[in-house]
Amino acid sequence: MTSKASRVSRHILDNGLTVLLKEVHSAPLISWWVLYRVGSRNERTGQTGVSHWVEHMMFKGTETFPGGQLDRMIDRMGGSWNAQTFLDYTAYYETLPADRIDLALELEADRMTHATFDPQEVDSERTVIISERQGAENSPMFWLGEEMSAAAFRVHGYHHEIIGDLVDLQTMTRDDLYSHYRRYYMPNNAIAVAVGAFDTDEMLRRIERVYGAIPPGTPPAPFIRPEPPQQGERRVVVERPGTTAFLQVAYRAPAATDPDWFRLAILDSILSGPSGLGGGGVDNKTSRLYRALVETELAASVGGSLMPTIDPHLFEFTLTVRDGRTLEECEAALEQQLDRARAGDISQAELDKAKKQARALFAYSTEGVTGQAFWLAFAENFDSYQWFEQYVARLEAVTLDEVREAAARYLRPQQRVVGWLVPTGVEDEEGYDDDGDVEPE
Repeated sequence: MTSKASRVSRHILDNGLTVLLKEVHSAPLISWWVLYRVGSRNERTGQTGVSHWVEHMMFKGTETFPGGQLDRMIDRMGGSWNAQTFLDYTAYYETLPADRIDLALELEADRMTHATFDPQEVDSERTVIISERQGAENSPMFWLGEEMSAAAFRVHGYHHEIIGDLVDLQTMTRDDLYSHYRRYYMPNNAIAVAVGAFDTDEMLRRIERVYGAIPPGTPPAPFIRPEPPQQGERRVVVERPGTTAFLQVAYRAPAATDPDWFRLAILDSILSGPSGLGGGGVDNKTSRLYRALVETELAASVGGSLMPTIDPHLFEFTLTVRDGRTLEECEAALEQQLDRARAGDISQAELDKAKKQARALFAYSTEGVTGQAFWLAFAENFDSYQWFEQYVARLEAVTLDEVREAAARYLRPQQRVVGWLVPTGVEDEEGYDDDGDVEPE
């Protein structure tokens, strides 16, 4: 079926592979994405981080496509390739000149079924991933974020970091990784997207030729544990070496399929500045929280976060406390601004500006074929590609009363987690400072 308005066509192959195709002829490029419906939310205790580790192993190659050769091949073609693991998915992509896209199609089809997971490669990558986690730990905000997630989600899989808990990274086996791969990597648990300079009918035939013979697997039953209702405010305090304090306040947020998500996206833009679908392009210096906290020299920076997710997640505010000011002062000032929003103190002018910024950011973050292909796959994973196609229209439809009602309903103190990062005033023994940079000897 094809939507003339969106120019996206959606197809389901006989083996269950969902295929989305969108012609964009502005440049002779095609971006090819394969997204698997599994992320860190589906990981059991003892195997946290397995999705991310499997993603790493997929770059070790197959017998047909050895990993080191692929880097050189794609680089010679002037293309790019990468992957990402998120809470709700694991995805791989290649963006190549249009006449070379067959390499991407064949590569992803091959590693959907023929990744080897060599035991020596697994052990080598264990060291890499543990180092990656230890590198993240050099940032104070990693520790605060981990504690915030653990406090907010005591049951649901959103409670742990995507990279996984250190003890699991130290103890998981090659069989754990391979079992995860075989359980989730199959055509009927995947979404494939092509955006770029091609003819839709011809591209569909090529995809069917390469992927059609891959047998479907037994549909996996995702491991999901619903989070029970929160029964009052929760607070965490983390003490880490350094001299800078950080404050984070997180409220319960609805899933991306809930109409309230778009109302909170507008509220986020008003309070902390536009973040968009991919970020960049517009600063937050005219936002309420910047004016109230940064311009008054209480905070060095302030930002907000509202991610579109399959299950209810968090609506977060993060402050870097300016030297000489206190966490108590910043929390009180933040609470004053949130009180205003809860009380309905939001103007039509602020709503109109938020919508204007959203339009600009949407255009900025989706101008290339790679970004468009990603967002189509991302949206199809939790709802439909039309969520992405209708994003701006749904924001435009939000009314002032709806924003005020959402602020009153979601910014409730009883439904938040407050986190303090308290610096101890000294560097840690490895010699890292607050920014995670190695200090000179």
